[in-house]
Amino acid sequence: MPRITAERRAANRSAIVAAARRCFSRDGFHQTSMPDIATEAGVSVGAPYRYFAGKEEIIVEIAGDAFRVMFDPVERLVDATGDVTVADLVAAAVEPVSGDVAVDGTGHDVPVDELLRCAVQAWGELLRNEGLRQQAASGFEHVRGRIADALRGGQRAGTVPAELDPERGARVVVALLHGFVLQHAAFGLDDTAGFTHDVRAVLSDTGLLRGSP
Repeated sequence: MPRITAERRAANRSAIVAAARRCFSRDGFHQTSMPDIATEAGVSVGAPYRYFAGKEEIIVEIAGDAFRVMFDPVERLVDATGDVTVADLVAAAVEPVSGDVAVDGTGHDVPVDELLRCAVQAWGELLRNEGLRQQAASGFEHVRGRIADALRGGQRAGTVPAELDPERGARVVVALLHGFVLQHAAFGLDDTAGFTHDVRAVLSDTGLLRGSP
């Protein structure tokens, strides 16, 4: 039997992830079995196990994708400029999910609704799965640290108030983003342009936004 090519293996793996994401979004993590995922992907029952040790590993990947889509642009913004505002960071994260489709880490189109519904479910998993919680905590601390660095840069540039503590301010930024994800997935908040506009307005009112149009 000919050996499967790397390209075909990657395509098969992506198809299984996409099928799992559809199942998780529709039925939830615990109501979805590995055979359900195989059926959705149109493959044999054993096929998913050639790429993943089990369902938990797929959950970790899909949850990671959801937050990577939002936080990678934040990191790029941090790397590109030293005069960001709090609202700039929020806008950078929200923009990739402003339409019906986002792009995952492998360059594949992903329905935003599926992605964010899985992200919300992943938070519930953190309360019962210590391994997943530790992975999520590591990712959170990395992103929070980068945002704190951006806020320090903004303070040096005069676009972030000097009295704002960057470490606590970074938690505020992430809280805004987590709140957006929850409202998008659970309550149909899809006016992302309006959301970012109002974030700027609210932060301007409170004095947390400087030097931004």
